[in-house]
Amino acid sequence: MTLNMLPMFNSLTVGFDSILNELSNLPTSTFPPYNIEKTGEGKYKITFAVAGFNKNDIEITCKENTLKVSGKTNISKEAEYLYKGIAERAFSQSFKLADFTNVIDAEIKDGMLHVNLEQNLPEEKKEKKVNIK
Repeated sequence: MTLNMLPMFNSLTVGFDSILNELSNLPTSTFPPYNIEKTGEGKYKITFAVAGFNKNDIEITCKENTLKVSGKTNISKEAEYLYKGIAERAFSQSFKLADFTNVIDAEIKDGMLHVNLEQNLPEEKKEKKVNIK
């Protein structure tokens, strides 16, 4: 079942309906883990758990409605680990953005990368109320 068949997703995913449909077909093991949230009317935030990465390790690009977030690590391989449970691998995540959606800013804080997006629909694309005579 695709997410667009569920009525609750139709009203909650303005600007991200195509992203959620694509995500439903992806494997569940994505790295790094992330959340997509609606923060206001036409405003969204994607939050990535990027512990161990700093702002110099991460690159964010946007081209032709595709947001790409990638990271590389510069951690020394010389350490001798007794136990190694922290992932130190490069990553790349791509998201197809809805039309008229722009990246506003990005911030890394406490091991979390926050990418803020905003959808600015032109007036002719917005919903209009039609008066009944």
